[in-house]
Amino acid sequence: MNIEPESLWRTALFLEYFTVIYNIAEAVASILSGTITGSIALVGFGLDSIVESLSGLILIWRLRQHEESARENEATIEKTAQKFVSVTFFILGTYVLYESVSKLFTHEPAQPSVIGILIAVASIIIMPVLAWKKQVVGTAIRSKALIADSKETLACAFLSVALLLGLGANYLFGFWQADPVVGIIIVIFLFHEGYEVWSEARDQEDSDDT
Repeated sequence: MNIEPESLWRTALFLEYFTVIYNIAEAVASILSGTITGSIALVGFGLDSIVESLSGLILIWRLRQHEESARENEATIEKTAQKFVSVTFFILGTYVLYESVSKLFTHEPAQPSVIGILIAVASIIIMPVLAWKKQVVGTAIRSKALIADSKETLACAFLSVALLLGLGANYLFGFWQADPVVGIIIVIFLFHEGYEVWSEARDQEDSDDT
């Protein structure tokens, strides 16, 4: 059964609204739990969710512009959204790098937290499915900005794994270094993807000018 293109755009918008609502709820739960238990890992994860919400808001703006703007402006809006999303990759990567290095130098372990483990598990289950749906819809409507956002959603799943490793490894084995080490690995992914998204938008602009 063929799905009308406009239905795909509405699906994309729904996915982004879900992203923002879920991540705001996740941020509130993580920051409150992290503050109560003294877990910087949880607080940092909550701040990551806020950045993910920012990326979602950028995509909501971009997708709504599809409904409100002339078709000739579509390419310009798409490239602008791509650049904004790439910036959120760098913001998120810089923060995760700072937190990871700080933990390694201060020897500050992620604190055991049942709530934190539940938050991480929920994100590990939900985020990959959400990222896959964004990838499929983004490919169908040819939105590179939405595809880029799907990668950031996937990065959120990776960060959830890092959080779970940090909480679990510290609780079970006393290996507190797991959280910051995995965090640094994720930073490499974030910076690489941010650079790729920005470069793709710039290359498209250059080709349009020639």
